[in-house]
Amino acid sequence: MTNSNPIISLDEVSKWYGNVVAVNDVSLEVSQGITGLLGPNGAGKTTVMHMMAGLAAPSSGTVEVLGQSPRGDHTIYSKIGIMSEHEAVYGFYTGRSFVELAAKLYGIDPIGPAVDKAIERVGLVAAQGRKLGTYSRGMRQRMRLAATLVNDPELLILDEPLNGTDPRQRLEFHDLMRSLAAEGKSILISSHILEEVETLADRHLLMVSGKLAAAGDFRAIREELDQQPHRILIECAEPRAMASALVQSEAVDSVSVEEDGSIMVLSRKVSVLQRLVPKAAAERAIRLMRVEPLDESLESVFSYVVER
Repeated sequence: MTNSNPIISLDEVSKWYGNVVAVNDVSLEVSQGITGLLGPNGAGKTTVMHMMAGLAAPSSGTVEVLGQSPRGDHTIYSKIGIMSEHEAVYGFYTGRSFVELAAKLYGIDPIGPAVDKAIERVGLVAAQGRKLGTYSRGMRQRMRLAATLVNDPELLILDEPLNGTDPRQRLEFHDLMRSLAAEGKSILISSHILEEVETLADRHLLMVSGKLAAAGDFRAIREELDQQPHRILIECAEPRAMASALVQSEAVDSVSVEEDGSIMVLSRKVSVLQRLVPKAAAERAIRLMRVEPLDESLESVFSYVVER
């Protein structure tokens, strides 16, 4: 959570609308690279992004972006690219004219080279002369991203940018984000597509019910979340003999043999268990086919955080 030069900093930020508390006492920092902002619907992700983008003022606390307050300071907008969750395009515009409009709003001069570069980066050069109303949703998302990139921003704030994209477009988006991050840009991505954010983001922020529930690499988050036992799945030739051997270890909380013959182990000492399993199998001449931690994914961490 600490960084000597955070790109975005929220300090005890809350936002309420009448009696509804959308964000409650959130403190966080976003540093250079790619950060994923995750949470179920109603968690407060979009509200937090609106405050970061200067589109909403916090009810209490402070928000700083690139060392400045994003609210009311128009000079900062030239350094930020913002892509909202809601699709706001004019179907009668061509893709190119849409990106040109964004360039004009940023005051870019000359417009042509910046527009050319942005459209090329999202892979829509061949379609730029077509009207947006003829685009697929995924294509419209990509052209919206081009409009977000046209001012060559230092910081990208992207709310659900993968909505409507197909698997190939998601891979291309992944490559583009990594390329932008390698250029030194900072990227904050909100998404409900957990497997995409897991492989894309360097760091994750998990929000639940308007609060920051966890922050960091998802494996580190899982290690720090209370003392909930980890689940390990084991498949072997003699499951009952293996289960009998494992249950005697202090590293094991519980062992159960499932209906399909696999073994489910709950353990708070996974590193000890990882050494124990092959040793127990070797001593008893039991053939191991699979040993897999089931909590080593962002989806499992996310489910645990939301349900706890």
